[in-house]
Amino acid sequence: MDFLIGGLAACGASVFSNPFDVVKTRMQLQGELKARGHHQVIYRNALHAGYLIAKNEGFRGLQKGLGTALMMHFVRNSTRLGLYEIWYKRGLLTDERGRTIFYRSAIASAFTGAVGAFLGSPLFLIKTQLQSQAAREIKVGTQHGHPGLYGAFRKIYDREGILGLWRGGVGTVMRAVVGSSSQLTSFALTKDLLMEREVFLRNPLLASFLASIVGGIFQCFLMNPFDLVSVRLYNQGVDKSGRGVYYNGLIDAFIKIGRKEGFLGFYKGVTASYLRAAPHGAFCLVFWDILKDLQRKYLKKTEPKIK
Repeated sequence: MDFLIGGLAACGASVFSNPFDVVKTRMQLQGELKARGHHQVIYRNALHAGYLIAKNEGFRGLQKGLGTALMMHFVRNSTRLGLYEIWYKRGLLTDERGRTIFYRSAIASAFTGAVGAFLGSPLFLIKTQLQSQAAREIKVGTQHGHPGLYGAFRKIYDREGILGLWRGGVGTVMRAVVGSSSQLTSFALTKDLLMEREVFLRNPLLASFLASIVGGIFQCFLMNPFDLVSVRLYNQGVDKSGRGVYYNGLIDAFIKIGRKEGFLGFYKGVTASYLRAAPHGAFCLVFWDILKDLQRKYLKKTEPKIK
């Protein structure tokens, strides 16, 4: 049940966050491996990108890859949040007073995030390639021309085999390690602090929401470079042998992007990234708390009463 709750919470959140994910992906692909001022700027900022996508592709364009995103988030977060909750219930992440132990939470969330990212990597690959597909006037990055999830899966599998579906997987695992550990740990610590100070004591849902916003800030700032590299690795074209045409792997991508685009190149689309991470993280963790509370109430209600 813990795994199902984690997956459903993430699916609910992704409906709200997917348009920002599309915007983020397009902005991260803009000016790939080109120095600032030496490439065409189609998307000036997150708001402008959203406007152009809606104008040229309709509002459905802002929800590209939604079905794949729902499946991906369910796989990733049912694993990540489910495992984390099991360890939390067993008291492995808290002290005798029930307060979160920082290093234990960080290690647990990093590990569970990595496992979820590895399992969901093929769906992340396809989601990225679907979201990058744009109208001719506003296209950036490699255009793969997939008709949908199944068509993308068959095309990648037929051309690159089973390993092709996990191409770029190392990047997304590192992304998840940084993002999950920073988000869940800062969320748990902030929530503990609010409870200790008796802030929103009568409204735990508001406390969860505020804690999730703090978690989103830490997650976005620390994860964005790894997120950008993951998007680039997933979206690049491949040659006949299945090797990426731009990057040979995670380290090669970091080196090339740093040399060509500079440090700020790793923070392309950071505003869109936060606009995606903030509502997704907030809704996901709030939905997670709501579903866990409903589960506790149900189990309490169905407990056999001792006479």
